[in-house]
Amino acid sequence: MGGSLSDFVTIAAVVGVAVAAIWLVRRVLRRLAHGRQSVRRVLVEDALKHLRHCESTGKPASLEGLSGVLQISRNEAVEVVRRLESLGLVQSADGGLRLTDVGRRDALRIVRVHRLLERYLADRTGVDEVRWHEEADRREHLLSSEQIDRLAAEMGDPRFDPHGSPIPTASGDVGPAPGQSLVELPPGTHAVVVAVEDEPEVVYAQLVAEGLTVGTPLRVLDTGPKRIRVEALGEEHVLAPLLAANVFVRRLAAAPPGPDTWEYLSELAIGRSAKVVDISPVCRGPQRRRLLDLGLVPGTVVRAELASPGGDPTGYLVRGAVIALRRSQARLIRVEPVEKGAA
Repeated sequence: MGGSLSDFVTIAAVVGVAVAAIWLVRRVLRRLAHGRQSVRRVLVEDALKHLRHCESTGKPASLEGLSGVLQISRNEAVEVVRRLESLGLVQSADGGLRLTDVGRRDALRIVRVHRLLERYLADRTGVDEVRWHEEADRREHLLSSEQIDRLAAEMGDPRFDPHGSPIPTASGDVGPAPGQSLVELPPGTHAVVVAVEDEPEVVYAQLVAEGLTVGTPLRVLDTGPKRIRVEALGEEHVLAPLLAANVFVRRLAAAPPGPDTWEYLSELAIGRSAKVVDISPVCRGPQRRRLLDLGLVPGTVVRAELASPGGDPTGYLVRGAVIALRRSQARLIRVEPVEKGAA
């Protein structure tokens, strides 16, 4: 009636394998369920961010538009909208979609963390400028409200992202719209870039390649239905209206000093001094922060102290310390000469 010891061992082994298999299947199912929940949450948050963008720009929010932005099918977009409606975040009205007060609050939270992350990537990392938006998109769903507030505090509660868009506060307050679109300016107008829309990414990448970043002064040369010509930093740029519509500017009453009248630290002769006016707007991220950390802030007097045998780099006396800058770095720093004895 009793079995052998080997039979018991075999049965125990089979039972152990079965138990382990059940445990593994349950774990896999839990992970799959968690993964599906995470995907649904990301879709909901991305949908809220898109609807907020439509609201702020006055564009209609439609099911088709949502499907395209989220890169999902129309049927999947319908499910996302149903989810948003069941949570009380969205209402369907006049054939379109509209955020509720609760939905707007949640959308602004996502916009806040996205723009804070872009500010962080621009100021604290070496991530390339054209990848700030993509990286912020990837990370924005991973932070809790407490982590978001801590990140903002560590960066000094910045008011704008690196593209010039206002960062919503923790209470949901949003600053004024950034300037007016470049396409609205008549020929001959002088202006300075105050914001650049970072979507679509391919459009933003073209604007970055043109050097039209926040802080860039420009002059409108000509406008037309097919192209807009502007002069910026001594170079002419021809933009399609689609590109120009993503550049926001503030009008200037008069032309700022042009590049032909500017002097740069790279041109300063050995033994001469100059006062820092500003750092070129094309210098951003860690490189800009390093120059500022070295003391090269507006108003600082710099003296060209010595040149290396090859002429590059050059040693500059800044606030009692000699620092070495390559010509390509010194070329980013605009200065005005200081007469001998005035330093």
